[in-house]
Amino acid sequence: MIRASANAIRALHRGEGDEASRLMDEAGALLAGAIEVLADHPDVLHAGFLHDAAKEYAEARLTAALGDGVGLPLPEDLGVGVPAYLNGLGEAVGEMRRRMLDLLRAGDLAEAERILESMDSVVELLASLDYPDGMTGGLRRTTDVARSLVERSRSDLTTTVVQERLRKTLEAGR
Repeated sequence: MIRASANAIRALHRGEGDEASRLMDEAGALLAGAIEVLADHPDVLHAGFLHDAAKEYAEARLTAALGDGVGLPLPEDLGVGVPAYLNGLGEAVGEMRRRMLDLLRAGDLAEAERILESMDSVVELLASLDYPDGMTGGLRRTTDVARSLVERSRSDLTTTVVQERLRKTLEAGR
């Protein structure tokens, strides 16, 4: 599940949407199968080892949705628990930073700004949740990391926008 989810995220970054979808479907099927097999063993199901796999799967699906600018699937849509979902959402911010930097290199400032806005919205949502880490699977740390990524991304975008304005002003003065 973790490998298929990680490979799906890499495929998303390469622009291979069909391959990413196939890998996310594979990871989702594996997760559903594991949950089904462990249904009669709640002590194992809730022991936590499945949490990381569910988090990676959620991260892949949420990265795809954020990148496409579509509504986010809910935890029940993905078949994951809320802690795995929220941590996957926080980690998707890092994947969106990578996408934003790729967009800046390509000169697509408008799409880079949209990505930054979505990253900022995710951090605002996560920061509004104030529950003990034991209930959220360490969400506070994930949120702190996501917040720092948003601030660095904001700085990178601002620098690029200012440089682009300067470039245009210099070209206009020739």
